[in-house]
Amino acid sequence: MSKRLITNVRVVNEGAVFESDILIEDGRIARIAPEVVPDGSTEIFDATGLHMLPGMIDDQVHFREPGLTHKGDIATESAAAVAGGVTSYMDMPNVSPPTTTRTLLAEKYDLAAHRSRANYAFYLGASNDNIDQIQALNDNETCGVKVFMGASTGNLLVNNPQALRRIFSESPVPVVTHCEDTPIILANEESFRAKYGENVPMEFHPQIRSELACYKSSSLAFDLAREFNTRLHILHLTTAREMDLFSAGPAREKRITAEVCVHHLYFDQNDYRSKGTLIKCNPAIKTTRDRDALVDAVNAGKIDIIATDHAPHTWKEKKNSYFKAPAGLPLVQHALLILLELYHWGRLSLETIVEKACHAPAEVFGIKHRGYIREGYWADLVLIDLRDSYTVTKDNILYKCGWSPFYRHTFKSSVRATLVNGELVYKDGRVRDDVRGKRLEFDRKY
Repeated sequence: MSKRLITNVRVVNEGAVFESDILIEDGRIARIAPEVVPDGSTEIFDATGLHMLPGMIDDQVHFREPGLTHKGDIATESAAAVAGGVTSYMDMPNVSPPTTTRTLLAEKYDLAAHRSRANYAFYLGASNDNIDQIQALNDNETCGVKVFMGASTGNLLVNNPQALRRIFSESPVPVVTHCEDTPIILANEESFRAKYGENVPMEFHPQIRSELACYKSSSLAFDLAREFNTRLHILHLTTAREMDLFSAGPAREKRITAEVCVHHLYFDQNDYRSKGTLIKCNPAIKTTRDRDALVDAVNAGKIDIIATDHAPHTWKEKKNSYFKAPAGLPLVQHALLILLELYHWGRLSLETIVEKACHAPAEVFGIKHRGYIREGYWADLVLIDLRDSYTVTKDNILYKCGWSPFYRHTFKSSVRATLVNGELVYKDGRVRDDVRGKRLEFDRKY
């Protein structure tokens, strides 16, 4: 029986910050107390000066495996995740081939069992014609059904109204949506192409992937969920206008929940001048007003989850012109540090960060025994130093793509150590190669 004791740590959990010792036995939290006396077989980690948070649960990543592994793969991106304090992730279906069948879904779980440093789950992708696959799902087969209600790759765009209604009315697991209206986007693209050709300046990206394109699609998803009482989670919201759709309150009490991503809380349209295509993403980073409204909605309880939409592309791919540069940026290694920057700026509290990035994902998706620092729960934990800065360099970027929009940026905080199922998988810049995460289990009560 393995034992590890973390002593003298400031715990951030369930709306409180307190001094404690944490005893871990066989991968789970065995005791939380002001002082725990170890026996001779216990490994001791003195965490004086550090804060402990539950590991971040990232409900939206693109680890690119199978089929797109020149950009990233489960091994490399999960290593970057644990280095950033992300202990569990949910991976998207737009790989090659797209994960639109239960057979392909099972194959991804087999890959992760041998390769993932963090805990994992995978979405089934919806299409216009795979309702039979969706109907057959059970709770522990998937974290949810991903519906692209805006342009996507392969056959994953669901643009048939009847197919959309069936998915919302018949899915036995949560429905999660990417909400942008394709006809509006295509019309905007043609308008800007007529004026600028292929070299549209990046600062027009939020006008092409516009507020109206987002709101029209997200309000449609909202209305369908209300009609069919669907358990709906709307991903990566980006506009102040969309915040009017949502109500404040605990995530566990909602049928419709909302998410924002770290880059939409941090960047605004002014950053296109210096970052260009490196921060091109869909939906687009929008105005300062939109960014501030998203932060306010997090604090007000309208936004339930903070995630990353981690989406690596190669440097060569990203350096193309507007229409050729793919959308997405790598984020899992630096997401928690971004949120801690917002804490240092006085925009988010530590308690809110933990609520939105750790507790709420467990509640919304019904993840068993994770997301909290509780006795009996799996010991998915991250130790942070709020006083020790961290500079992003080429040598410490772990993404397979090898770049970050935060290159040369110095964060005010650092991730010192990460534990996954009680195993010390990351410490002071080094990721262990011999630790593997577990498949997430779900216990949904809705």
